[in-house]
Amino acid sequence: MTAQSAPPAARAGQRILAGILFMCGAGLLFPVMSGFAKFLGADYNTLQISWARAFGHIVFMLIFFVPRFGLGMLRTRRPGTQLMRSLMLFTSNVASFLAIVYIPLGKAAAITMMAPLLVLPLAWLVLGERAARAHIGALLVGFVGMLILIQPGSAVFQWAALLSLLSACCYAVYQVLTRLISAIDTPETSAIYSSIVGSFGMLLVLPFVWKTPHGARDISFFCSLGVLGAMGHYFVARALAYAPANIVAPFQYMQLIGSVVVGYLFFGDFPDFMGWIGAAIIVGAGLYIGWSQRKPG
Repeated sequence: MTAQSAPPAARAGQRILAGILFMCGAGLLFPVMSGFAKFLGADYNTLQISWARAFGHIVFMLIFFVPRFGLGMLRTRRPGTQLMRSLMLFTSNVASFLAIVYIPLGKAAAITMMAPLLVLPLAWLVLGERAARAHIGALLVGFVGMLILIQPGSAVFQWAALLSLLSACCYAVYQVLTRLISAIDTPETSAIYSSIVGSFGMLLVLPFVWKTPHGARDISFFCSLGVLGAMGHYFVARALAYAPANIVAPFQYMQLIGSVVVGYLFFGDFPDFMGWIGAAIIVGAGLYIGWSQRKPG
């Protein structure tokens, strides 16, 4: 039996499975990108690394989308909102890339998992989407998990963990603005504009931080950043096209597992007991919110 002749239920199941696999794929691509950025962070300025991530992203997207949608996709009806989205994403990337120079990938990824929780109060303020009391409670539980993870005031506290929190905050704002603009501009337009600030705004400061990459490894890592990031975002978009968000969204936590694996294989880092506890609380709070949103009302 071919896919065309399969019963509707079977086709729906295949699409949901495809959506899950795409989301898991994104959860593996983003940690590899972060691993390359951590390698580069030992020798190159974070702003140069972030520019390479943004510029590679926009080149990849232009090559992929323009032949299909034409140059008209570059027009936006809300340039101010698009530029603010781009600024938030770029700031999130800079903070994330700088953080992972000093802290393990798994710890940084766990902290940035706060972003889906932070969307709740922001969506309330910006979009008027009221959050249930249970969701607010889950947000507070997530903050407790973050405090366990970074352990402020203790001997093991690392200031760079605050950069990961800044990255999560900026990414949450980016997500809310993306939701706000989704009814106005096409997804392809938003995908291009998401890297405008990082790609072209950084050209003003790039000459002051530029260091010519040396060796084939560094060149390949620089070139891979944008491709991996763009493919990761594309995989997320495809996942949401194949299956409902409440089904595939929990699988975004594959990124945490992927970060632990990449951190261990590339750098020999492995989370300690308290790290696992904090990460589990954050993920649990996020999964609860995602599950509860499946229920009407």
